[in-house]
Amino acid sequence: QAQLVESGGGLVQPGGSLRLSCAWSGSISSSYSMAWYRQVPGKQRGLVAAIGSGGSTNYADSVKGRFTISRDNTKNTMYLQMDSLKPEDSAVYYCNAQSRLGYNFWGRGTQVTVSS
Repeated sequence: QAQLVESGGGLVQPGGSLRLSCAWSGSISSSYSMAWYRQVPGKQRGLVAAIGSGGSTNYADSVKGRFTISRDNTKNTMYLQMDSLKPEDSAVYYCNAQSRLGYNFWGRGTQVTVSS
């Protein structure tokens, strides 16, 4: 059974940093593309950053230069380093895994709140 488990969310002041982790297990392998999405109440879930199986990355314009996505296939874990956080980064952050065959899995999310 495929499973994604996020961790690392919390409350941080503006300008601060957090590192999110997403551990995958079950049928999810290192061949999957991985991504972070975020969602605030009343809005659609949106892409934050993605990383391919080969390590290629892309970012939403709003986080470029502040967030860094990475993965460690030996630990079955993906990361999102978030620096220079802003209040508008507050959201529930979700981990996503997608295979070339179209299998798509989601984690349950972790709350990030940026506030003084």
